[in-house]
Amino acid sequence: MPKPSRSLTHTRREFLSLAAKASALALLPQPLLALWPSSAPAQHAGHAENARQALPLPGTEGLYGLMRPKGPITLTAAAVPGLLPATGAQMLAYGAAQDGRAYQNPILVLQKGQEFRARLVNRLAEPTIIHWHGVDGDWRQAGHPSYAVGPGEAYDYAFPVTNRAGTYWYHPHPHGLTAKQAYLGLASFFIVRDAEEEALSRELDLTLGVTDLPIVLADKRFDAQGALVYAPSKDDLSMGYLGSEVLANGQRQPGLSAATRIYRLRLLNGCTARIFNLRFLRDGRPMSFALIGNDGGLLDAPRTLEAVFLAPGERVELLLDLRGLKPGEEVTLSNAAFDSMHREDMAGMAGMENMEGMAGMSHGAGHTAPAPAGHDAHAAAGSLEEGTAYDILRIRVEREEAYDRTIPARLSSLSTAVPALPRTPPRRFELALDRHRNLWTIAGLTYDMNAAPVVVERRAPELWEFAGAKNGMPHPMHLHGYFFRVAARRGSPGQVAERAVDASGRLATDLGLKDTVLVWPGENVTVVTDFSQPAYKGEQTFLLHCHNLEHEDQGMMLNVRVK
Repeated sequence: MPKPSRSLTHTRREFLSLAAKASALALLPQPLLALWPSSAPAQHAGHAENARQALPLPGTEGLYGLMRPKGPITLTAAAVPGLLPATGAQMLAYGAAQDGRAYQNPILVLQKGQEFRARLVNRLAEPTIIHWHGVDGDWRQAGHPSYAVGPGEAYDYAFPVTNRAGTYWYHPHPHGLTAKQAYLGLASFFIVRDAEEEALSRELDLTLGVTDLPIVLADKRFDAQGALVYAPSKDDLSMGYLGSEVLANGQRQPGLSAATRIYRLRLLNGCTARIFNLRFLRDGRPMSFALIGNDGGLLDAPRTLEAVFLAPGERVELLLDLRGLKPGEEVTLSNAAFDSMHREDMAGMAGMENMEGMAGMSHGAGHTAPAPAGHDAHAAAGSLEEGTAYDILRIRVEREEAYDRTIPARLSSLSTAVPALPRTPPRRFELALDRHRNLWTIAGLTYDMNAAPVVVERRAPELWEFAGAKNGMPHPMHLHGYFFRVAARRGSPGQVAERAVDASGRLATDLGLKDTVLVWPGENVTVVTDFSQPAYKGEQTFLLHCHNLEHEDQGMMLNVRVK
């Protein structure tokens, strides 16, 4: 397939500046989603200055409540009025109930070896299916879009939890609707515990929901009434839909009341497209933290860092030591400025003189967001520009605590060495990430539900190489059913290469097991995947896709058949 001309290129910032000069676009609403009754509110951490802006923490019910399934559960996907903490707006959520308690987007907490059974009931006005992101399970359990169920229908899941302890998650995966449904709220955590995990919790005196905090970061746009807006233009579909502000557990710029001790933060990038460059600031200066885990659970040992990139779909587990602070002092979780590297070739898109061609359908609850008069180009375009600096969460030390625990030098038995290749060389598979005919592609291909262009003939280790186009943009690549082991990064941009922790160019977040790997423009990332583990029975068809969900919905996805 021939490549389009690359004679004209623009950065995203340049394009938005031009787009802001165009007339406002009329965005057409889609049908409203079916409503589902609201139930118990989320549990909140108190904050001295403004309790309404406290970080919502997982309690025993409500939004992001901690749910330990005792048997089969039902998750009902529906719209819930008044649920979003930031504005009281309607959002989509998975509803569940157990022991007389009602949950929305429950944080599922399971033990390794436990049998997990769940029924998805679809109360939306469109098809849906759940993908258990990073969780072992054959392809019928993994949320392949061919198994999406329509309104009023149900789908049953049943599989043993074989993952090592880790911070996994779940979200919808119907083809063409994944970004919309996830953006409007359908996402939460799937936390697995085992002996290593429990040993660390005892060592550091950590309690899930109190000092061990799952936090989903997601950017949103709102209309004048505070309702969520998902109305991607053609540019948004190409570049990714960016919100106007970043929420933590559904709250805008929340505060967390803390003590002088160590906290564990499980951070999930639940955005459809935004990449974070996260750091903690104390008095305006970076504060170090310990990286202890990533997508596939605990690393072998903690790594001391001052910043970490986090792409859509990725998770990191951090330890933040607040013992050096005094009551009244604050630490801020912030995004540090970085080069977003949005250098897509815009020549093949609709002409800039015809801005009506950039309009898209409104996929929210019947709302669009007019550009307020007097705002700059970024605000007029309705988004917070990626790569700029902004604050996300304020942590205020309000009490002293006697705490004498020490972060262990060894966290788990997992090897984080560069993966060794077997004596018999595996197949080397090159996967170019580029743009053809105005669509992002993998190896020049876009998604066909009935085709499997990647076939794993034998269940053995394979070496894959992702190659990011120099004039492209970052792509977080996700594989269902299996984990990557990152072997090397080559040609990394300076802001990435300077964070390498070994001679192979790997980042601290590349160590251990990865289900989502961020590939930057001009960069080659080599991964090894052992297709013999887990030992799924029968032929399998999993997905490989970009976790920029607008890219995925537009076809940056392939079936991977494992024989």
